[in-house]
Amino acid sequence: MNIPFKQIIQTWSLNELFRGLLLTGKYFFKRKFTIQYPEEKTPKSPRFRGLHALRRYPNGEERCIACKLCEAVCPALAITIESEEREDGTRRTTRYDIDLFKCIYCGFCEEACPVDSIVLTDIDEYHFETGESGVVTKIDLLSLGDRYEDGIAAAREQDAPYR
Repeated sequence: MNIPFKQIIQTWSLNELFRGLLLTGKYFFKRKFTIQYPEEKTPKSPRFRGLHALRRYPNGEERCIACKLCEAVCPALAITIESEEREDGTRRTTRYDIDLFKCIYCGFCEEACPVDSIVLTDIDEYHFETGESGVVTKIDLLSLGDRYEDGIAAAREQDAPYR
């Protein structure tokens, strides 16, 4: 077993250690690019997929027509919809639940919706108090849509050329 002299010198001279220290020293005195998270936020794309919301028409009526396309296209089976027919013959949802523990935030529900009712907002900071609260109901989704409608509409307008 013949080990070359050059390999022995490289092993015992700790060449890799010094190269690593040199690289660390190179960045040690440069300007830092770390984001101080709660105080500083990075910009988000208008296509960012965060928490779900249900939108309304300008007259206040909910957009969802209970076509159940979002429920059918959801790969995680996270959406549950129940509907009934109203007096005027139109269908509306009586139950619209999204289990956020199952959801993979793929955006298929948003793409399948023919009336732009269900949207994924840019909200990425949310939590659950208990395990049961991972299901977001229709009332919660509509209130999220009402609260963030201006931001949702602005993101839609900015993303319109790509749709």
